[in-house]
Amino acid sequence: MSYVNMLKVFVRVVDLGSMSAAARDQRVSPAVVSSRIAELEKHLGVRLFNRTTRKLAPTEHGTLFHKGAIKILEAIEEAEGAVVALSRNPRGSIFAAAPLGIGRRLIAPLIPLFKKDYPEVDVRLRLSDRTVDVLGEGLDLAFVLGTPADSELRMRAIHDCERVLCASPAYLEEHGFPERGADLVREHHHCLLLRFPGANEFHWTLGGPRGAKRYEVSGPFESDDGDVLTDWALAGAGIVNKPRFEVAEHLASGRLVEVCRETPPLPVRLACLYPHKRYEDPKIRIFADFVAERCRAALGRPLPDPAGA
Repeated sequence: MSYVNMLKVFVRVVDLGSMSAAARDQRVSPAVVSSRIAELEKHLGVRLFNRTTRKLAPTEHGTLFHKGAIKILEAIEEAEGAVVALSRNPRGSIFAAAPLGIGRRLIAPLIPLFKKDYPEVDVRLRLSDRTVDVLGEGLDLAFVLGTPADSELRMRAIHDCERVLCASPAYLEEHGFPERGADLVREHHHCLLLRFPGANEFHWTLGGPRGAKRYEVSGPFESDDGDVLTDWALAGAGIVNKPRFEVAEHLASGRLVEVCRETPPLPVRLACLYPHKRYEDPKIRIFADFVAERCRAALGRPLPDPAGA
């Protein structure tokens, strides 16, 4: 077994907090992960983890070795990246994440196109509307909607996406047509909410003649899947707050109707988050450029890139 592979497994066990999670991440069995950790401990002559039935935590030796292992793996990645840049032939795996809506509609269809241009690069795409931990989950980059507060990550703006509040004709016939944000609260409209640990949509920020204002909306339906909210809106369950591109087809067909036109939601920024060192890898930069260019073409007028992005 390659010593580098043992280091990779060890780092993922520490980062993810369990051997089973590391096994899924590395696409091997838990038995293989356990064997590699045991082999590494035998090689070093120390115990790297304290194990109980409920918890796996690095020992003092394990914590110290983790820091050194990360430096070794980063040095290898930088060396490989320099060779790839010189050969102009990127290769390897890219681990990326994206929200469900934009991931399914915009980013996932681009992966086969990217693979045709760069056949030696594999893209592992994870889709979820929850807040991802880019560093903790070992991601190379994550496409996000909004501006997460994370000082350890760099952000590259891609496009400002217009948002819209909308509901089905059946819902509006039964509950009335809200013209502005205040109507949502005063008339107790059923607002379909995206909620999960770390979510911030316990309120909606809407625009208007006097500027942006937060509205503490509520409703009996919530989910951690944005597409489920759209399905509920189509079924007449309430009002949904979505990027316009995600519901454009339903608005055009009349299955959903835009509401609160006097106080529309503020646009949401589509951006790419990445650890600084990851972006120095040529394949990561090429992939980010590829996706950003095509997302801008699909969504409209592009944003200027920040300096150095």
